[in-house]
Amino acid sequence: GHGLIASNRTEGHRFLAPGDFTVSGAADWQSKLRAAGVIVDAAERRALIEAGVAKLAQDAGYTVVNDPGLLDEVAGLVETPVPLLGRIDAAFMDLPAEVMQVSMRVNQRYFALRKPDGSAAPAFAFVANVPGSDGGAAIIAGNERVLAARFSDARHFWDLDKKATLASRVAKLDTITFHAKLGSQGDRVRRIAGLAAVIARLVGADAGQAIRAATLAKADLTTGMVGEFPELQGVIGAYYAIKDEDRSVAIAIREHYSPRGPSEAIPATPTGRAVAFADKMDTLVGFFGIGEKPSGSGDPYALRRAGLGIIRIIRDGGHDIALRVAIKNAADEYGYGNFDTEEVLSFLIERLRVQLRSENKRIDVVDAVIGRRPDDNFLSISARIVTLTGFLNSSDGSDIFSAYTRVANIVRIEMAKDSSELGKPVPAEFRENAEHELFSALRDIRSGLPIYSENHGSFEFCLHRLRRFTGPLENFFVDVSVNNPDLALRRNRLALLQAVKETMLSVTDFSKIKAEGNA
Repeated sequence: GHGLIASNRTEGHRFLAPGDFTVSGAADWQSKLRAAGVIVDAAERRALIEAGVAKLAQDAGYTVVNDPGLLDEVAGLVETPVPLLGRIDAAFMDLPAEVMQVSMRVNQRYFALRKPDGSAAPAFAFVANVPGSDGGAAIIAGNERVLAARFSDARHFWDLDKKATLASRVAKLDTITFHAKLGSQGDRVRRIAGLAAVIARLVGADAGQAIRAATLAKADLTTGMVGEFPELQGVIGAYYAIKDEDRSVAIAIREHYSPRGPSEAIPATPTGRAVAFADKMDTLVGFFGIGEKPSGSGDPYALRRAGLGIIRIIRDGGHDIALRVAIKNAADEYGYGNFDTEEVLSFLIERLRVQLRSENKRIDVVDAVIGRRPDDNFLSISARIVTLTGFLNSSDGSDIFSAYTRVANIVRIEMAKDSSELGKPVPAEFRENAEHELFSALRDIRSGLPIYSENHGSFEFCLHRLRRFTGPLENFFVDVSVNNPDLALRRNRLALLQAVKETMLSVTDFSKIKAEGNA
C-alpha cells in the first residue's frame, strides 16, 4: 500500500479515540497527543520531514530535489512522520530525471533525489506514519512495487512518443484550440515564430533558430507524456527535439516557458529568450485584443505573470527592446487593425512598478523616471532610476530639486491669478541682469539636452547639466520680483520661469519627487 495512508493501519500503531482522555485546554491537548505519538504542529511536522529526508539522502550520498510545495502537502497527510528510503529499479534509470520526478511527485508524493553530479539517483524518499514492526521493510517494498508500476506507465508514453519526430507533430497543432477567439495552437506558433524572428535580432539570437524553436515549441502538447503530465511541457519537447534538431533549438524549446514565476531564472540562451519573449507577448496582446484583461484579483489567463516574464527578460537579460514596436509587431501577427498599443504598455508599466516596489525602489523616483509620456525601454527606465536616486542623494541633486520646487510653486501661484497661456520669454523685455543671466543659462542647457536625451546612457549627463541653473536661479530670486505690477513684465518673467521648469521636466519629472523621499 501507499506509505502515507495505508501504513497508518499497520499493526501495533495506537490511534486516538474521543474517550482516550479528557481535554482541559489547548496545551493539555497538544501534550497528550505528543505523548500518544502525534505531532500536532504542522510546521514542526514539516521541519521533521525535511530534516529526516535530507539525512537519509545524505547518508546514501544523495541530495533531495527542492520542493517546498510537496513538503507542505506531505506534512498535512501524516501525524507521526517517519521518512524512509526506497530503491528505483535499474530498468527505469534511463527515463529522463524530470519524468521520474514528476511521476513520483504527482502520483505518489515521493521525494526525488539526485547524485552529486546532478543526475537522477536510483532511490527515492517517502514518508510513512510509522515504520512498522520490521523497521519499515514491508512498507518500503510495497512502495517500490507501486513506483515500478508508475514508471512502467511513463516508459510506455516515452517509448511510444519517440516513434514520431517532434517536427512531424507540428501539423497536429492545428487541431488543438488555443482559445476560441484566438485560433489553434498551430496559429499560435506561427505568430510566435514571426515575432521571435524580430526579437532575435534584439537579444543576440539567430533568427532562423528562433523561428525553428518557436515552430516546435508547442509540438509536445500532442505527446502522450505531456497528456499524462502537463507539467512537462517544454521539458519533453526538448528531449524529443534533441535527436533531430540543433542543440540550441532543443534548449530554447525547454526554456521558452521561463520564467514561470519570480523565483525562476530567465532563459539562459539568446534563442530561448527570443521565443520566451515572443510567447508571452503573443499571449498578452492576444487576450487584450479580445477584451480579456485582468480585473482586480481575477487573471484567468495569467497575463500578469506573462507581463512580469517580459519585464524580467528585458531587465535581467540587459536587452534594449522598444516595447511599443514589439507590441505593435505582436498585434500585426494577429492582424489587429486599430490595436491600442498604449493600453498594453500601460499594463506592463504597472507590472514594472510592482516589481520595482518589491525591490524597495523609491516609487516617487520610479514615477519621475517614467514621466508624462512613459519610456517604453524598461532597461533604460531601470538604469535611470538608479542614476536619479543617486543624483537626488547628492548635494547637486538636492539643490536642483529645491530650485525646481521653488520655480514650479511660483509659476503655479502666479498663474492661478491669470490662467491665460504664457508665450515664450522675450529677452528684449528683460530689465535686470539676472533675467539675462538665467535666459543665457536656459539656452546653454537646452542646446545640449536634445543631443543626449534620446540616449538613456547619457541620462546622468543631462541631470548634471541642470546644475547650470543653480547660480542664475539664486541671483534671479534675489534680484528679480516676479510679481511686478506691470502685467507684461510679470508675464515675461513667468514665461522665463515656465521655460526653466519645462526644461527640467524634459530630463525627468521632478513634479513626482517627494521632498522627504519614499521607499
